[in-house]
Amino acid sequence: MARALDHIVHAVRDLDAAADLYRRLGFTVGARNRHPWGTHNHVIQLHGFFIELLTLAEPEKLGNDGFSIMFGAYNRDFIARNEGLSVLILESKDARSDAATFLAAGTGASEALRFEREAKRPDGQTVKVGFSLAFAEDKAARDIHFATCQQHYPENFWNPAYQEHPNSVAGVAGVVVVADQPGQHQRFFEAFADARAVAEADGFTITTPRGAIDVLTPAAFLRRFGVKPPDMTRGARLAALRLAVTYPSRLQAAPELAGIAGLYVGNAAIVGSEDAMGAILVFEPAAQKSR
Repeated sequence: MARALDHIVHAVRDLDAAADLYRRLGFTVGARNRHPWGTHNHVIQLHGFFIELLTLAEPEKLGNDGFSIMFGAYNRDFIARNEGLSVLILESKDARSDAATFLAAGTGASEALRFEREAKRPDGQTVKVGFSLAFAEDKAARDIHFATCQQHYPENFWNPAYQEHPNSVAGVAGVVVVADQPGQHQRFFEAFADARAVAEADGFTITTPRGAIDVLTPAAFLRRFGVKPPDMTRGARLAALRLAVTYPSRLQAAPELAGIAGLYVGNAAIVGSEDAMGAILVFEPAAQKSR
């Protein structure tokens, strides 16, 4: 069964500044969380998907465990080179099974890794949240880590109070990867998402149960979004996050309220990497459901 988009990591050097940016863009930003391996994050919940703003705040806590290596040290090195979208995570029903599948296919990067922590509800109640991740690797995309994520206490994590945003962003429309030769990555992405790709002249698209994965050439990305993709010296990159806006009338307001001169292409409002700490954020009208 195809794996849906679950969350994406936006790795930054200044976590407070990133949280402030997203608040100014009209998002409800969760409290600062701390991981045992030294990374800190803020979570922005959408419907079924979340954005994880992340930095390595306590490098002395990095160890030799799987999360320190696959998540903490990787994001430390990523941030040392550039800020931006660093990890793409799809939803998992069984992370251990995913890890075994990836390892058998030659794309596995680790056994399933499990982590639990305490979280607080809006009313102050302390609850437990837990995740298991299975990492996969595309050797031609050294600046993207891939994983699937199984939530063990989803009823404690998801909260409608955190999913209401003044900018009316309700969910994820998709993510966009840039690659010089998209076809070289198609087999990996099909196995990672457990779904077939639709090939196009300048790349391919995989439709998941929650959002699309587009893999485009740099030229096709520039034509579609009007901004340059991130540096690709080390191979394919996670370039853009597409966000579904419930009220299109608020599209223009999103960058303007943040004091940013957004770019408008078709029906989308776009915040470029210079203003969004290495990421490209695309605000577009949510697809209308047929009656």
